[in-house]
Amino acid sequence: MKRLEIEWRHLDKEGRTCDRCADTGEEVRVACETLADELQPRGWEVVLKETLLTGDEISQSNSILINGIPVEGLLPDARKSENCCVSCGELIGGTAICRTIEREGRTYERIPVSLIREAAYHLIHQQNR
Repeated sequence: MKRLEIEWRHLDKEGRTCDRCADTGEEVRVACETLADELQPRGWEVVLKETLLTGDEISQSNSILINGIPVEGLLPDARKSENCCVSCGELIGGTAICRTIEREGRTYERIPVSLIREAAYHLIHQQNR
């Protein structure tokens, strides 16, 4: 069976994360469930890995990797970006700049199921070549 590991990296401060990462986490869980249902019959195991980050690692927060590749690296015309995250700032007690994804003129602070699924299928297609 082939393995599709979806890693969600996010800030964890005493068991809490920021609003942005919490929203992305909901999307990641739904995407993993959907992908598992779709891909299991095709011989793929979908695994969710959650990586908790400290305030010192905040530059990695709100990121999703599929088999070690950032989502934005799998999507055409997508790139990593960042902007101020007030919620993270409140958790760490200072200003925080967090990851976003930019694609087709839109900035995604919450990484939606649709982008996660599309990135997963791009990876699968690349591996099937």
